[in-house]
This record gives sequence, structure tokens and C-alpha cells, in this order.
Amino acid sequence: MQRPVSYIDVEDPGQRIDNFLFKILKSVPKTRIYRMLRRGEVRVNGSRVKPAYRLQEGDRVRVPPVKISTSLQPPKPSSGLTARLEAAVLHEDEDLLAISKPSGLAVHGGSGIRLGAIEALRGARPRMFLELAHRLDRDTSGCLLVAKSRRGLKDLHAILRDRQIKKTYDLMVFGAWPKQLGTVQLKLHRYVAGNGERRVRVAAHGKSARTDFRVEHAHASATWLKARLHTGRTHQIRVHAAASGYPLLGEEKYATQASTELSESIGVDRLCLHATSLVFAWRGKTLRIEAPVPDSFSGGWARLS
Repeated sequence: MQRPVSYIDVEDPGQRIDNFLFKILKSVPKTRIYRMLRRGEVRVNGSRVKPAYRLQEGDRVRVPPVKISTSLQPPKPSSGLTARLEAAVLHEDEDLLAISKPSGLAVHGGSGIRLGAIEALRGARPRMFLELAHRLDRDTSGCLLVAKSRRGLKDLHAILRDRQIKKTYDLMVFGAWPKQLGTVQLKLHRYVAGNGERRVRVAAHGKSARTDFRVEHAHASATWLKARLHTGRTHQIRVHAAASGYPLLGEEKYATQASTELSESIGVDRLCLHATSLVFAWRGKTLRIEAPVPDSFSGGWARLS
């Protein structure tokens, strides 16, 4: 059993408490960590906190006794996955690693997934500090930022928190998107469906969200769009598009029968959403990171009749 431990002056202010616990309790299942938080077993400055609480400088975190399995070894990535991720590197410097994450690969393990992109990268580079700076949905491909140092992680968190980053996505939707629909501003609320899946819906009591859309290519039955995020809500682009009447092709959570039929007819076997570029100030210059749209995405458009 691990003794109660107090962490004073955490090194990564702004980091969520659940992510902090994942890092210091690497061998403890995430379900156990979330249960600890729900029950109030973890205390910050003597008080209970929710998983989304962000640590501040000077916070005192108390972690209760936790049984840690010494037999549980970190999962090892296959040589094929390692080679695929190394080939997907878009940018690398002393503090930052950017890769083009494949569709279908989670950014981290959990909820029955033992191996995500970050675990695979750590397996390939075992002596390197590597921490996710942000996240992408499992089925979304494209630009993913990973910090290679604590300084880099702190700086990236500040850039993302202050919205000093321009995020551009490519997506394909069902139907003819009207060119005059340039901006969607609908509040979004996260909830858990009856089957346990995480979902998002438009709700008056939700959090504000804004997405700008621009038509790139038009077809009678589908539209290729560019989207720019002004906020970073869960499933934001997917729900804003679906709520406007134009669900993404390859969509499962927010699809309609018609959009599913079109996706199947043109052989789309993935979510047609790709994080194409990130632009932000980095180390005294403007850094532009771009991930080419993969064939698994663009091939569906080419097959439209």
C-alpha cells in the first residue's frame, strides 16, 4: 500500500487534477482514480475537487493510500506502430514534438484501451519526457502536440488556455452546406448516454462554442469544408455540423440514416475530420504545423459520383 502523500507547489500549474493523478499513479486504473475523486478521497487544500479542477501554484494535494500493482508493466508498442508514429512527425525541437495522429488511435489509454499515442511514443522514446499538450478524438486524425519538457508543457498550456493558437480542420459533411452559413455559435453540453458513451448536445445551459466554416468543394450530396475553432469543446465541430443539418461523413454518434447510407456507398470507413494545421507563436517566431489530409479521408470525396 502506498502511504498518504502530500504534494506541495505542484510543478505544472493549470494541469487538471485527474491528469496529475494519472501521471503520479501510473499503475492505478483510471476508473479507480475517478472513483477516488468522486468519493472525496483526494483533497486539494483540504477540500474535495472535481476531475476538471485545474491545479494552481501553492496547491497542496493529498493522495490517499492506493494499492499499486508492481506486475503491471507499461504496454509496449508494436514495431509497426512505432515506425508509423516516427514517420508521422511533423515538427520537433527541444521542447515540442508534433505528430499527425492516425484516425482510430486514441491519444492515451483508458476505458479499455491500454495503448494510445502517448504510451506508444513513450515506449519508442523511453528516456524522454513526453506529455500530451492537448487532445484529439480517437477517430479524428491530424496535428497533435506533445511536450518534451516541463517548460514546453507549461508554455503550451498557456498558449492553449489563452487561445493564442489558430486551429484549422478539414471535414466532409452530408448535404450541400450553404455558403452563407459561415459561423455556428451554439452552446454545448456534455452528458453520458444510457450505454455509457460520452455525448454532446446543443443546450441553452451549455458552454459557449463558436466554429467558423468555409466551403472548399461542393457536391450535390456532400460538401468539403474548412473549419476554424474559436473554442475547444468536446465534439464541437461534429455537433455544430450535425445540429446545422449536415452531419459528418463516417460519423457514428451524430449521424442520420441518410448520412450513414452515403458514407457506406462511397466506402468511407472513418470519421471525415482532420486537424490540418496549428499556428501559434513559439520561441520567438510564428510556428505553422501542417498535416496533409490522408488518403483514407480524401478517397471518399474522389468516389462521389
